[in-house]
Amino acid sequence: MIIKKAEYVISGTKFEHFPQFNYPEFVFIGRSNVGKSSLLNAITNRKNLAYTSSKPGKTITLNFYNVNDEILFVDVPGYGYAERVKYDRLAYGKMIENYLNFSKNLISCFLILDSRHNPSEDDILMYNFLKHLEKEIVIIATKIDKISKNELQKNLSCIKKTLNLRTNDFIFCVSSEKRVGIELVHKYIESKISKIE
Repeated sequence: MIIKKAEYVISGTKFEHFPQFNYPEFVFIGRSNVGKSSLLNAITNRKNLAYTSSKPGKTITLNFYNVNDEILFVDVPGYGYAERVKYDRLAYGKMIENYLNFSKNLISCFLILDSRHNPSEDDILMYNFLKHLEKEIVIIATKIDKISKNELQKNLSCIKKTLNLRTNDFIFCVSSEKRVGIELVHKYIESKISKIE
């Protein structure tokens, strides 16, 4: 997958705010500080396409990125931030639920996990929510350059067991910093697009 263009389009919290491109969409979801922005930048081969907020948990908008004038990447703000007040957490959940329910072009949900840690309670809830909505789920385990191969295999087994992954769920191991696994994500996206064309 050759990235010729990747640009920010718009941010929004409601369906009427979202861009009306008829492009297939891939949504990126994960906890705060899981490496989601770095992953988006690595996949699009851009240094600063997606920015990390200076205050985790503060941003509660969906960010849309146009890639190659043929697909949209949708960046969901990180969940699980302890200092977010209850009202904001409810608004956050409603925003994501509305997007997942009403987007007609959503192809796959990338659920981003830190390969160094076991899935959190919030990760489990999000996975089960996506599964309940019958969405295609792709697990991306980030920061694999920070642990040994033995630790990675052990943690992958834990992820699969804890989430009780379905047989049709995908899982990719990625290091955004070293660009390990990025090509596999590109090939996956290409395969999904080719089935539409």
